[in-house]
Amino acid sequence: MEPQLTHTVTEGVATVVIDHPAKRNAMTPAMWRALPPLLAKLAADPSVRALVLTGAGETFCAGADISSLDASAEGGDGPQRLSVLAEEALAAFPRPTLAAVRGYCVGGGAQLAAACDLRFAEEGSRFGVTPAKLGIVYPASSTARLAVLTGPATAKYLLFSGELIDTGRALRCGLVDEVLPAGELGARVAAFTSVLAARSPLTQAAAKEFVAGRTDRIAHWEDEARRSTDAAEGVAAFLERRTPRFTWTPQGAGE
Repeated sequence: MEPQLTHTVTEGVATVVIDHPAKRNAMTPAMWRALPPLLAKLAADPSVRALVLTGAGETFCAGADISSLDASAEGGDGPQRLSVLAEEALAAFPRPTLAAVRGYCVGGGAQLAAACDLRFAEEGSRFGVTPAKLGIVYPASSTARLAVLTGPATAKYLLFSGELIDTGRALRCGLVDEVLPAGELGARVAAFTSVLAARSPLTQAAAKEFVAGRTDRIAHWEDEARRSTDAAEGVAAFLERRTPRFTWTPQGAGE
């Protein structure tokens, strides 16, 4: 089977699968190129309320396909630029994103996982940022994102050494948000993303921008809150002891 990204949308949750099992789901240039337009397509679908990124089988992603690294001589379409474009597209996805990690999450795989809002991992998974093993300068944007997640000391440990860390250390340093026993990751991800899909997308969208440090759109979100009926619906549902039916969508979504 050719290396590919597959996706499904079920009950408001899009699942994108990195599928290259012959090389532990390593990302080829074609796969890096395919991710931004796929994310744009899913972002334009108002039925998508959350997104899960995972790997086929028992590995999340072992990084970039090393056999493709010679393509770095091709200039602006080299693997590192492609990986950064894919990472930035994932970080900019307007709904909550979650990386569901089994097995190895290394190199470009860790880069993608760090670009998600949240990361849940199965016990026994291994994480590493390995450019020092290849003499590659890790992108500035990726380095900054890693340091925000883990703190400067852990980011330096990972980048300087290229060593792999286990789920216990990943949880302690903030690289992972939850660790699940073997066999329980899928059910926990399904349950949690069901919760995300039921919450106010207005709250989530604004919070995502604010947490990222954006202060240029405060007036925009104040206008969106006035336009939306989500707050009235949330209060009514609370008083009536029922599940709220939030209906806010970004202006222009789905057009």
